[in-house]
Amino acid sequence: MANQVANYTEDSIRSLDWKEHIRLRPGMYIGKLGDGSAQDDGIYVLVKEVIDNSIDEHMMGFGKTIDVKVSELKVEVRDYGRGIPLGKVVDCVSKINTGGKYDSGAFQKSVGLNGVGTKAVNALSTYFKVTSYRDGMHKVAEFERGVITSDADASSSSGRNGTQIVFRPDETIFKNYHFIPQYLDDLIWNYCFLNAGLTINFNGEKYHSEKGLHDLLSRKTDEDNLRYPIIQLVGEDIEIALSHSNQYGEDYYSFVNGQYTTQGGTHQAAFREAVVKTVREFYNKNFDATDVRASIVGAIAVRVQEPVFESQTKTKLGSQNVAPDGPTMRTFVNDFVKKALDDYLHKHSNVADALLKRIMQSERERKEIAGIKKLANDRAKKANLHNKKLRDCRVHLNDDKKDEELRNASTLFITEGDSASGSITKSRDVQSQAVFSLRGKPLNCYGQTKKVVYENEEFNLLQHALNIEDGLEGLRYDKIVIATDADVDGMHIRLLLLTYFLQFFPDLVRRGHVYILETPLFRVRNKKETIYCYSDEERQKAIAKLGTKPEITRFKGLGEISPGEFKGFIGQDMRLEPIILRQDTSIQELLKFYMGKNTPDRQLFIIDNLKIEKDLAEEAA
Repeated sequence: MANQVANYTEDSIRSLDWKEHIRLRPGMYIGKLGDGSAQDDGIYVLVKEVIDNSIDEHMMGFGKTIDVKVSELKVEVRDYGRGIPLGKVVDCVSKINTGGKYDSGAFQKSVGLNGVGTKAVNALSTYFKVTSYRDGMHKVAEFERGVITSDADASSSSGRNGTQIVFRPDETIFKNYHFIPQYLDDLIWNYCFLNAGLTINFNGEKYHSEKGLHDLLSRKTDEDNLRYPIIQLVGEDIEIALSHSNQYGEDYYSFVNGQYTTQGGTHQAAFREAVVKTVREFYNKNFDATDVRASIVGAIAVRVQEPVFESQTKTKLGSQNVAPDGPTMRTFVNDFVKKALDDYLHKHSNVADALLKRIMQSERERKEIAGIKKLANDRAKKANLHNKKLRDCRVHLNDDKKDEELRNASTLFITEGDSASGSITKSRDVQSQAVFSLRGKPLNCYGQTKKVVYENEEFNLLQHALNIEDGLEGLRYDKIVIATDADVDGMHIRLLLLTYFLQFFPDLVRRGHVYILETPLFRVRNKKETIYCYSDEERQKAIAKLGTKPEITRFKGLGEISPGEFKGFIGQDMRLEPIILRQDTSIQELLKFYMGKNTPDRQLFIIDNLKIEKDLAEEAA
């Protein structure tokens, strides 16, 4: 230690240029990295940063069309706005704190205001090309990991005004990355919903919305499952849409200046509060807030000047005011909702009646389970003290000193059986990975009411471990990973757990928190090398690569994999399969197919999966 102190000299101080700092600390600029299996992984943030600039041009009245192409590893975005001023093209993509958004006259209510986004994309890409078309001229510059490789002089061009960005994320930073089409599809649709009249051509398909947030809720929900038609209210710099469904939970979509704030913020909190207050005043009854908001599906979009976000990735709004000298966000949203929603309910008595019935139903259900809920909560508290079903991670062990960044990256593995739980527990990162051990197969809760969650010990303890009894605001883990054996019994447990989540906490799945852990089916090795294979195709390639007659092991269960080996499967290169619901998927129809009464289609599905399992086992033998 003394030598280290003595060696602290001027040479110990290091200055990094902009690209070095971004590459050394990418999380500061784009959040978590990931491989593309999560909707907020870094590669999607890169796409968003580029499209955001094109959206800002559209918002200022320049360009009604944006072309987006995403191949396996490359992204192209072309807008038809004003185009970057030709003399500033290089600076705008490679000099921190440079951009047009510092000029409030040019960008009144922009998404990005700090001049970092496109520079981060540049620095984190193995290839980055910017082309600006402006007034019959165009300028092209190319970069590699932020280092300029080509800087051609401006020349004449017949291209329409606008900007084109082409980039390829750096594979050394985003390891084994892949774009999931459904995530990109959601991203593009959200831009269209928030900018009615905008057309985005994405990989040859046309995306366009005329009804804004009404279209968003129509796409995100099963309209046949709504208790009344979607209410859409539009004001100056604010738009809301809402309805109530027959499902449990609350589901919100919130946006600021066109940015999807997945973690909500001051505007979403004000919206939730304003709906309760307005409903209470309209019916002149002091309803419990949870009864008013139970089963709500809502969306809010606001435009504010100089928004303040709680991170560079802009997933949570922190602004207390809608403008530097304007009203508070709470007052702004509440005043709009109070007048607009109250007027709507007075004019549409059928909707007011349906809303009241939904609230009264929620009130009855809450009172019916009140006694059971108290007993269940007492049991859960006692169980947490005396059993080891939940092996928590350190970030949660002291609730007074939570690390926000770690908490947002924390994972809960749900396993079945002592052997599997033991392997994961010994292999996990105790700082951010927790393990919840099931005892046997969970109950099939299809068609049950929420009463069963409190009566069933496994479900009740799992609910408390996740802290989702009162909504997702208290969710303790970013990723909920179902870790079961790669066999038919394991598949059945997965379906039972997914039924539980979809039946009672569907927003957990819709918000992209639920995953399936992929573990290797085979280990192929010789004296020099070991290859883990996740499919039969990978096994065949491994055999061909190693040659001769390698030793082949078929893993039949998680408990067979030693903790030393398991560490590699739940570490930095962990393979996760996200549970993604297509937007046209009806949860009730999905549950009916998999967990309802036997049908010929489901029987064929099970037989096909049994056949796959049997064939793999026979080939490995």
